[in-house]
Amino acid sequence: MDHDNQVDMFKYGQLVATVDALEKKIDKLESSVDYLCELANKSKGGMWAGMMVVSAFSSFIGFMSHYFVTKP
Repeated sequence: MDHDNQVDMFKYGQLVATVDALEKKIDKLESSVDYLCELANKSKGGMWAGMMVVSAFSSFIGFMSHYFVTKP
């Protein structure tokens, strides 16, 4: 056997442990991203409801200010 072609078992073990640790981190990251996507989708409805309320309120203020400013 040629010495250059031998596998260092200690380095191979470190590599396997590193890959395992990275796989666990990626799994955690995927679950966090899924949770954030769910949270973002839930908040979309609240955002549209808030925009509707603000739009109605600003329309009311605009109507009232126009009514009182142009009142003869």
